[in-house]
Amino acid sequence: MVPRKRVVVYVEREDGLLVFDHRDHPEAGTQVPAGGVDAGEGPSEAAIREVREETRLSDLDFAWGVDHIETEPYAGGKVVRFYVARSAGGAVSLPINPALGRAEHHEFRWLPFEAALALTVPRLQRVLQWAADRVGVAVATPGP
Repeated sequence: MVPRKRVVVYVEREDGLLVFDHRDHPEAGTQVPAGGVDAGEGPSEAAIREVREETRLSDLDFAWGVDHIETEPYAGGKVVRFYVARSAGGAVSLPINPALGRAEHHEFRWLPFEAALALTVPRLQRVLQWAADRVGVAVATPGP
């Protein structure tokens, strides 16, 4: 199975380093933009396109290159590859997906890493910890 591509998008603000959080629907939990690879795309190009399609953010800066981390297989063998990118934190919108006739996601929020860690499942906590390490932010790992 080809891993889905996701990007942990963050922005530096006066109140600390923040991460982008959005959910497919209220019960889905905390996630980040994701999708598959289209014909003719590389993995990082697919991740950039998915962020742009799902949020309208287009100013991603992969200051740490295209290093990535992948989740362990879950939900029938699904694997997700994550990158980390900086954004100026411009206007975000959740556009209507023409194939669905609705927005793909319920909401978005900018959160401190610690808050995002508290809202995610362990496999995503590992990813957010990795992203924080990449950008040089010390965060406490949430307890059980």
